[in-house]
Amino acid sequence: MQRRQFLGAALAAAATPMRGAGKPIRTAFLGASHSHTRGKLEVVKTSPEFALAGVWDEDQEVRAQFARRGETVLTLDRILGDKAVEAVVVQSDTIDHARHAALALEAGKHVHIEKPPSLGVAAFRNMLDLAARRKLVFQQGYMWRHHPGFRRIAEAVRGGWLGEVYMVEAKINKTLEPERRPEWARFRGGQMFELGSHIIDQMVLLMGRPDRITPYLKKHGAFPDNLADNTIAVFEFPRALGVVVGSALDPNGSRYRSFVVSGSNGTATMSPIEPPQLTMDLHKAAGAYQKGPQTVELPKYRRFEDDFVEFAKAIRGEAPLLVSPHEDLVVQECIIEASGM
Repeated sequence: MQRRQFLGAALAAAATPMRGAGKPIRTAFLGASHSHTRGKLEVVKTSPEFALAGVWDEDQEVRAQFARRGETVLTLDRILGDKAVEAVVVQSDTIDHARHAALALEAGKHVHIEKPPSLGVAAFRNMLDLAARRKLVFQQGYMWRHHPGFRRIAEAVRGGWLGEVYMVEAKINKTLEPERRPEWARFRGGQMFELGSHIIDQMVLLMGRPDRITPYLKKHGAFPDNLADNTIAVFEFPRALGVVVGSALDPNGSRYRSFVVSGSNGTATMSPIEPPQLTMDLHKAAGAYQKGPQTVELPKYRRFEDDFVEFAKAIRGEAPLLVSPHEDLVVQECIIEASGM
């Protein structure tokens, strides 16, 4: 992928100052209404790398729910003004992600931000620039960046074991409760924007920037709203096609999520994505795989766990984030384009 000149070397090489090892990173949740909050909260609470300061959300009822669960509920001013709070996990409503992340970065906090990070590209560029200037870690919350199945597929593609890739097909459906449809309907991209972003992230990181993206965003559910609940986006890469299918109408949603990469020497098929089942079917033996279909043994993994291991290492200055700021920007541009936004 070609690097954008305006980012320059500053973003690509933005360094985090070394931080003393051993001391847990005091962390707060700035927003707690997202569906992934409880999973990430549990990871932070059980990790020796972090010490949870508390949670905050703009919604009074959300704050009350966490207080009833025994969590420490803080104020926004306390999170932003407390120098002992080094990192913030932004888990607010999607429409507030960029605003809350910018507040945290301006206050000098490292940020893990839930996806999608913003409703456009300009706000995301501003956050990248702010993080680079302040030498802060700015990690995106796409949940499959450490997924062992996607990592094995990427290894096979980059090793040339599948041959020349000509097609990537991805499906990410969901059973969306009727009461949640208005929440997703606020965005023109609907299902593609809210959930398809996870799979677009993997496709773009694997294949690079496409030459063109054509979205098909339809509303086919019999509900009194305008949610784009039946969606497809076609990605045109220089020598391959990519197709992302996302529907909020599937009664068995996550059971049939899949990611298939086809090349001139064979196909990698992951179906379902969780729990992952990966098959390699090669025309000729290559790399770690024999000729013919074979099930790939994958290690067990826990959502979000490795993401926060990575986050801690980056904050401590021990290792850079897995995905560069430039790659994050390309992913964001592709999500916005695939969502018609």
